[in-house]
Amino acid sequence: MTWIGAWIAALVVLGQVTPAIGQAFDLYLMRPQLDGDPRNPPRFSRTSVAQLGDGRQGFRFWRGKGKTGFDPAPQRRPKAQPGRRPLQSAAAAAGSANGPPALPTQPVQSAHSLAENPKQGLRQNPTQQPHAATAANAAYPVGPLGDPPALPARRRLLPDQDSFAPIGIDAGSFLLRPAVEMIGGFDSNSARSATGKASWYAVLAPELLVNSNWSRHEVSANLRGSYTDYENASDLNRPSLDAKVNGRIDVTPFTRIDLEGRAIVGTDNPGSPNIQAGLARLPIYTTVGGSAGLGQRFNRVEVTLKGGIDRTAYQQSTFTDGTTASNADRDFDRYFGELRASYELTPGVKPFVETGTDRRVHDLAIDRTGVRRDSDGHYVKAGTTFELERTLTGDIALGYVERSYQDPTLPKISGPTFDASLTWLASALTAVKLTARTTVDETLLSGVSGAFTREVALEIDHAFRRWLVATLKLNAATVDYVGSPRADERYATAALITYKLTREVWLKGEYRHEWRHSNVSGNDYQVDVVLVGARLQR
Repeated sequence: MTWIGAWIAALVVLGQVTPAIGQAFDLYLMRPQLDGDPRNPPRFSRTSVAQLGDGRQGFRFWRGKGKTGFDPAPQRRPKAQPGRRPLQSAAAAAGSANGPPALPTQPVQSAHSLAENPKQGLRQNPTQQPHAATAANAAYPVGPLGDPPALPARRRLLPDQDSFAPIGIDAGSFLLRPAVEMIGGFDSNSARSATGKASWYAVLAPELLVNSNWSRHEVSANLRGSYTDYENASDLNRPSLDAKVNGRIDVTPFTRIDLEGRAIVGTDNPGSPNIQAGLARLPIYTTVGGSAGLGQRFNRVEVTLKGGIDRTAYQQSTFTDGTTASNADRDFDRYFGELRASYELTPGVKPFVETGTDRRVHDLAIDRTGVRRDSDGHYVKAGTTFELERTLTGDIALGYVERSYQDPTLPKISGPTFDASLTWLASALTAVKLTARTTVDETLLSGVSGAFTREVALEIDHAFRRWLVATLKLNAATVDYVGSPRADERYATAALITYKLTREVWLKGEYRHEWRHSNVSGNDYQVDVVLVGARLQR
């Protein structure tokens, strides 16, 4: 047992010497470590299918030897059969002598022979189903055995869906798309009245669209304005502005905050009964407001709560005789709140239910007709949103609205509503858009609560070429002046043509016919409008 005693003595000596050795150097052999550079550790690489020496297919590992020299690729040799030598070409023999065997190749036919008989190539090289692993590695072409795989082919860029769409301007993390339209035309009834006169007119309409390019949150702006100038009816010259700035704050993947600021500048539309007689120019009104909302998602259910305020103020009226009149009785504040709940029935269909209330408070308790126009409104509607493979997108809803006024002499406004904003891509060249809205607008008519308006519009766009697009528009609206027997029906048809010279320059032409039929005599009219213009955009 002397060898056992010798081992015990060696262990004791080693236990005494090891701490001293550990202070001088580290025992790398006892520490597990990665093979190679720790800052660039090795990773698994794709296996490739290659032909073995006997014509069979096998897997080839491009890495894995490391420092040990172990090669996991199997080295198979064809079994020798008694009395028969394996067939091998001279090229294959030379390749086996100098390195790994070369991959078998197909004979190349000349283009002339294929052109004479295109089916000949199919008979000589019949199509075969590739091996599963070969199909998986088809995107990574391989070289001869022992060589690393060739670099994958560069992915081709997808063509633009619209070759004439503006590309915009990159401003940091924002994309700006400015544009301006310059239009000139002829209006056969600029005042939209039974005795209106014709006039030439010009329109300058700038716009700016802004979108953020952030991975989280979002800011977008839609600024559109215009100024219309009539040659023979300067009293109808008017500006227009519709500006909205929207923001979304992604608090969590399921919670968001929606913010919106808006500003609207305009005048009463020509032909409106709210326009006073003898005006030197149309009084301009301004609406400024904002809203904030909170959206929360619970699995497939999403709930959104929103509230806001709007302020509407009118300029004083200026008449042709130089006198003025105040419009303070038309100024009012609107406070509103909305609640919406939706359920994701399918990835493309999301039914929803929405309800809301608002209150309108005027600056003057009693208006020029001697009534109190402060009012409270309520509405409820149900519908669904669509996003079916991008062929049908938008939303549609049916509902009911009710508005009651503080003055007991003003009747309550109530009735069904229809709201929609749908886009249907009938084909790659044709798009159909349906819009509908129901509103209750303020009015100055004595004894009339408001104008209950229902409007539906249909627009069909067809591209004869990518650079030539025709548009057909149909519009119908009914206006019921609640509290009086008056009811108007408005219709409009329009045909447009857009010729896209480049991404930056478009030419436009339009013919429009409008008419109104009223149950009160003296309020019917018809009008024809012809215009041509250019759109410059970036």
